Amino acid sequence: MSYLWRFVLCLFLCISIQLPTLADESKFERSHSQKIVGYTTDVLLIGMPLATLTGVLIEHDWKGLVQGTYTAALTTGVTLLLKYTVKEERPDHSNFHSFPSGHSATTFATAAFVQRRYGWKLGAPAYALAAYTGWGRVFAKKHHWWDVVAGAAIGSGSAYLFTRPWAVEHQVNITPMTMTDPVTETPFFGVSASFSL
Repeated sequence: MSYLWRFVLCLFLCISIQLPTLADESKFERSHSQKIVGYTTDVLLIGMPLATLTGVLIEHDWKGLVQGTYTAALTTGVTLLLKYTVKEERPDHSNFHSFPSGHSATTFATAAFVQRRYGWKLGAPAYALAAYTGWGRVFAKKHHWWDVVAGAAIGSGSAYLFTRPWAVEHQVNITPMTMTDPVTETPFFGVSASFSL
């Protein structure tokens, strides 16, 4: 099976383990703002991994795809194992799959993967979205704060285990340099950048 299909399968598993919780609103009456925040966290659960996968494919970053697949598989496995062994009741009393937060695990795994692989320029906004997701799950009464912290640790830890920076793999080298124009003898400054494919 190709790495792309493995990644897509892991992504599908990450999202599908959360689907039963998306529609279960039976035992707790949420306020309008809790419903909106809960909906946006559901969108981020699906949107962040899909956007990341799209970027990886556009860049033809096959090593990143493999690392993302391993990250998704470990995150999904640990999250499912804990959800079905701990059996903590959700704050809204809808079921006993509160610990850990799968939304937080998935979004933090995505954010940590993006940050480790491509740097803080892309990682900082991804972490901001993941932090919003964690806050939103508590605000919407789908998780306790410790569920979110555990999910964030699982997702981030998985990414840090498997993800290596793109810049290191491609030997990115950015060097400031000074030179003198041979004709006018005027000094100028510049930047030299190189990388390998």
